[in-house]
Amino acid sequence: MSAYLVTIPGDESAWESRTDEEWRAVDDAHRAFHAALLERGHRVVASHQLTHSREAKVARGDGADVRVTDGPFAETVEQVGGFYVIETPDLDELMRLVTELARTERAVEVRPTVDHSGGAS
Repeated sequence: MSAYLVTIPGDESAWESRTDEEWRAVDDAHRAFHAALLERGHRVVASHQLTHSREAKVARGDGADVRVTDGPFAETVEQVGGFYVIETPDLDELMRLVTELARTERAVEVRPTVDHSGGAS
């Protein structure tokens, strides 16, 4: 079974301006996505909504010199607002479900994880 990181990138200012009704629609879409994943045999390892990127702490290192700073890692309009870690034997089926979530979230990225279970090579 392969594992995938599903991220929800977007414009934080747009998220902050959502109405209560829009948030309910987003919440409903995520509940439906989660239920559909389970119904179709995918394993949800973890899922969380993230706080605003201004809450982030970043450690940047260069050899022995490491600095911890406030704020997002990337200087960009889009930030990751939430994520799922999903184990599935069927990427095509996962992508069908992700397209439904993208109707509400606008963008959803699916990225395979690297399997290190076989040991270092």
